[in-house]
Amino acid sequence: MASPFSRKAPNGLAGLTIEISQMGALTEAQLNDALNAFERRDIALAQKVRKNDERIDELHLQIEQNAVSILQSERTDASALREILTTIKIAAELERVGDLAKNIAKRTPVISATPEIHVVSGVVRMGRRSLLQFSDVLDAYGSKNLMQAEAVWNADDEIDEMNNVLFQDALRAMMADPALVTACTHLAFVAKNFERVGDHATNIAECVYFLLTGDQLVGDRPKGDETPTTAVSI
Repeated sequence: MASPFSRKAPNGLAGLTIEISQMGALTEAQLNDALNAFERRDIALAQKVRKNDERIDELHLQIEQNAVSILQSERTDASALREILTTIKIAAELERVGDLAKNIAKRTPVISATPEIHVVSGVVRMGRRSLLQFSDVLDAYGSKNLMQAEAVWNADDEIDEMNNVLFQDALRAMMADPALVTACTHLAFVAKNFERVGDHATNIAECVYFLLTGDQLVGDRPKGDETPTTAVSI
């Protein structure tokens, strides 16, 4: 059966815009499915997420090939060149988010086989926050909304703070009950994957800013991940 992305795409920049929109929608669906599979302990849905990751990889490759083809065959002004370069960068960010969704799906069967603990609900809340950030930045790109892209960029530290709290919660749970070490370790990794989704949303926001202004988004990038230096207190 032929891939749905193997047909010839529309020519030029319009074609790239359509492809990046398709890839964004597919990646967002993957992330949503991964979150739902994790929350519901739905192993079948988690397996579906893992399998569908190939579609994201395929579309990523197609976008890169089409972008290079445009650069080789057409004269591009500064604005068009900026759009092509931005498309390539965003496609790479989307591919990484797809990988993170797959990673979450990989851990779901293991977590599903362990007792439910309070840390899970916090990870779900964090997942929904990161999914919202990702959805917002895709909307910002699609609507060319500069203010929305900046809002995503400025909100990244909220997800970092949620990750910090969850990491400490997981450590405390493990110290209180060694039988929870396996579950909490996997939960900490899932939380970190959602934190990385927020980072990629921030990267895409920077791409949108560059696309619309031709400038880099300046200022101290919001970053509050303290997990590498966390010492839990009990």
